Amino acid sequence: MAVETTPVMTGSPVHRKARDSWFVRWGLVGVTMLIVGVLVGVPLVAVFSHALGRGLGTYWENLTASSDTRHAIFLSLVVAPVAVGLNVVFGVAAAWVIARFRFPGRTVLTTLIDLPFSVSPVVAGLAFVLLFGLQTPLGDWLRAHGYQVIFAPPGMVLATAFVTFPFVARELIPVLEANGPEEELVARSLGAGGWDLFWRVTLPNIKWGLLYGVILCNARAMGEFGAVYVVSGRIGGQTDTIPLQVQKLFDTPGSHGTPAAFALASVLTLLALVTLVAKVLIEPRLREKPASEPAEAG
Repeated sequence: MAVETTPVMTGSPVHRKARDSWFVRWGLVGVTMLIVGVLVGVPLVAVFSHALGRGLGTYWENLTASSDTRHAIFLSLVVAPVAVGLNVVFGVAAAWVIARFRFPGRTVLTTLIDLPFSVSPVVAGLAFVLLFGLQTPLGDWLRAHGYQVIFAPPGMVLATAFVTFPFVARELIPVLEANGPEEELVARSLGAGGWDLFWRVTLPNIKWGLLYGVILCNARAMGEFGAVYVVSGRIGGQTDTIPLQVQKLFDTPGSHGTPAAFALASVLTLLALVTLVAKVLIEPRLREKPASEPAEAG
């Protein structure tokens, strides 16, 4: 008796030719490029044209002549790396706990990590003032023992670390979940200690995701304005970072502060461009392992 069989279609799906006409496709691309050019390209050109409008000599002088500007650059180069370092430590720990364990309060912890995304930086800065200010018991105790948090670099580090905390943890959680715990369990069964397990197994598997998170975290930390504005007190030559000094220079009466403000703003713009290039270079690395898994399975 003959048995009828239904053929099974195998192989890759058939790619149909786009039905939209060429002028629709190119029109949408053109509109998109126009919007990006107006919102991104024009401000970039404006910043660098104003910063370099009087020549490289004047540009360099605007960055180095003022002691307040030099200190703002120095303080930004101190506050941002310290905040990023804190976020690396806490972000790796939080991501590993969330990805590897199921425990009561896990959802709450994940929500708290995302809290800086939903809270205004100004509100976060105000919360630190209410916690560490001189009018509070904790702030009074710190002052009595010779410690100052608010209107000082420690408060600026705490505020910057708070607003940038999600970047590292949020980048690492999906990476750790995608890798799975198998290699770590094997290393543990072979007698690897905690630090050996981290440095030789966990860290190599998350290094690109960690670097990606650090790049985004550093860019956000260098440009932070709202929270630092509240906790710093904006003391010239002491607690001004680059964004705060840009705002001060731009508000300077007359035209003397405007070129200096754009020169300093161009430093942050260059940082954004470097961050964009680094992001583009690292993204393919993040996709390498997930892309190779189906081929290996087949």
